[in-house]
Amino acid sequence: MLLAMIVEGLFTAEIISRNVIDRKAATTALFMDSFLSPLNDYLAADGALPVSKRAELDRLLGRDDFESRFPHLEIWKEGGVVAYSRSPELIGRTFDPPAGLVAALAGEVSAHYTDLEADEHEARGFTSRYLEIYAPIREHLTGRIIAVAEIHEVTEPLDGKLWRLRLSSWLARIGATALIMAGLFWIVHRGNRIIMVQQDQLRERMADLERTSRHNRVLRERVQRASGRVAELTERYLRGLGADLHDGPAQLVGLAALKVEHVRRAATDVERERELLALESVLEDANSDIRAISKGLMLPEIEELPLEDVVRRAARAHERRTGTIVAVRCADVIPSPPPALKICAYRFVQEGLSNAFRHAGGNGQAVDCTVEGTVLRLSVEDRGCPGTVRPAGPDSGLGLAGLRERVESLGGTFRMDKAPDGGTRVEMTMNVPGGDRNG
Repeated sequence: MLLAMIVEGLFTAEIISRNVIDRKAATTALFMDSFLSPLNDYLAADGALPVSKRAELDRLLGRDDFESRFPHLEIWKEGGVVAYSRSPELIGRTFDPPAGLVAALAGEVSAHYTDLEADEHEARGFTSRYLEIYAPIREHLTGRIIAVAEIHEVTEPLDGKLWRLRLSSWLARIGATALIMAGLFWIVHRGNRIIMVQQDQLRERMADLERTSRHNRVLRERVQRASGRVAELTERYLRGLGADLHDGPAQLVGLAALKVEHVRRAATDVERERELLALESVLEDANSDIRAISKGLMLPEIEELPLEDVVRRAARAHERRTGTIVAVRCADVIPSPPPALKICAYRFVQEGLSNAFRHAGGNGQAVDCTVEGTVLRLSVEDRGCPGTVRPAGPDSGLGLAGLRERVESLGGTFRMDKAPDGGTRVEMTMNVPGGDRNG
């Protein structure tokens, strides 16, 4: 833009100067025609002016107001002959026609700065540059060009005017260029700010994605570990269950089979009745063991229940089984949670209360279920051991280790710490899709 401004400024300045000079030449030509027209007849009749006419022209041009502005005047004839000059030694001499003379003989008014190396100027020893204005002199009635007037005008007023015009032109050009550059700078600056803001936002999004990716990776690894441990615990529990069935009901059933043989071999009715009573007792014991083992494995029908009812049902089942009291604080938290979450919540409350009954004797058992946005918080706590710890029931479940793995396998977190009143508190938190009641 700066280079274009300079080139255009120089070009425009040259055009302005040329137009000002041409207009100046046209004005001066009209002015000269006003006092040279009476000499047209003499110039048409002879190659030089008569002495009397030269004297009149000398007196006119010698006035201070003329001489200070137009110090020299020549009248040229075709061929480069000087018909009149303020310098008498040039009258009648022939010089090479200057470019302005050739143009004026063709009918054009032209203006040029003085060529100090021209023969006519060297003859007079010119050292100052003037504005040379060439104007054709035409014959009356015919309009034929009979001579050319060359007038030398002082350049100081013209130079001052040209300087002021160039200055105003350059100032206007610089101002316009500065405005354009300021506008471009503002556009680029605003675009740069937008790009920087977008880059910052993109970096923030990339950081969020990276954090989310790390979190998902940690969760995936945790779920994988939890799934593996759940499989191990399930296998261990199945082995324990098999051992319980083998050592309990299976032994009793085997004993019942032996009793059948004793019944068959009984010699009297009294002995047979005694063996049947013993067989009945053994079968009742086996049935009791099977029911006790099955009670810890079976879940009630909870698929169609809301989550708060599932939690309350687990607490009520614990109360019936242990004869203790459980405080339940659970509002209408999630309208329709997934079945896996219901099962996890039921087992969490079941195992948490069993743990509280086993280690604290059921003292101050409480269940609290809340939801914040899409995060479910379910906790079980007690007030600690009152002095006498009751034995664990036969349906104690998989234990807290298995419970932790079950929660983490669903993407939740499990925490166990001290309760505010000195007891134990276990808590699970889980993000529930679609669980935001305000969303």
